[in-house]
Amino acid sequence: MFSILVVTVFLASCLAMPIKDPYSYSSAVGQGGGTPFASYGEGRITGVRVWETNNNYYYYYYYNSNSNAYISGFQLRYGSTWSPVFGGEGGEKQEMELFNEEAIVEVSGKYNPADYICYLVLTTNMGRTLSAGQPSQVSFNFYPANMGNELRLLSGRFNGAGITSIGAHWGLVYMEGAGNSTLETALETVTPII
Repeated sequence: MFSILVVTVFLASCLAMPIKDPYSYSSAVGQGGGTPFASYGEGRITGVRVWETNNNYYYYYYYNSNSNAYISGFQLRYGSTWSPVFGGEGGEKQEMELFNEEAIVEVSGKYNPADYICYLVLTTNMGRTLSAGQPSQVSFNFYPANMGNELRLLSGRFNGAGITSIGAHWGLVYMEGAGNSTLETALETVTPII
């Protein structure tokens, strides 16, 4: 009888333990000038578009440098609806549609601390990647803090030419019922400017 009581108390204490926060944030990298953004939408991310601008000729001619490529803009599709384009649609477009049950589980790349995100790589749980830009400058690597989480939204800043900073927000996606909006998550994580 005593052992049943001990087991019951133990199980009750396990239920009373706080649940780990299902969301995490990878802090933004980059210079950070310009207009702030946070992507949003209903459901899982199902597609990605990234625009890259490659000014190799200009930089080689004036600075004798190998590359001045940077990410000019991006767009995420939530379910069947595309978000607005953050940044611009200038340059070459790279696009990837995700399969059912596929999710983005890593965001990595390179950034120039003086101006733009130079290179962006989005990796899925199925091992597929979308890459845009040129791999030069300072590296960054974002991934969720909790097992089973996936990319929910990207935030950062952009100016008239491109993306100047980027951060990643991770979380669980509940596919049934309401309350699956990344807009709610974005509003909870953005500090109001007063």
